[in-house]
Amino acid sequence: MGLKGLREFEELVLLSVLAAGDDAYGAVIQNTLLEEAGRNSGMGAIYTALDRLSQRGLVTSRLGEPTPVRGGRRKRHYILTPAGLALLAETRRQRETLWAKAGPVVMDGRTGK
Repeated sequence: MGLKGLREFEELVLLSVLAAGDDAYGAVIQNTLLEEAGRNSGMGAIYTALDRLSQRGLVTSRLGEPTPVRGGRRKRHYILTPAGLALLAETRRQRETLWAKAGPVVMDGRTGK
């Protein structure tokens, strides 16, 4: 498990929420995970991760306006909290530090050190 118990999938969901901006709802997050991370994730897994992230205070949500396309149902939109954004920034810093220490990687997976 990653920094402060952040699982890889949770990190990807947080990044997907951040990348989607104001339009971060289930289907957009699912599509972002597939297109950008190659993860074909079910909605159940995504909403489970969002629920865990919400309980940890890393994301918050709001209901959007009803739309005729959805039969009048409203979308739940997600946004990172300041704590979620800070955790992502720290995770990125940690990964970049480790990559810098690892040195260049050659095609067979060995480092250039």
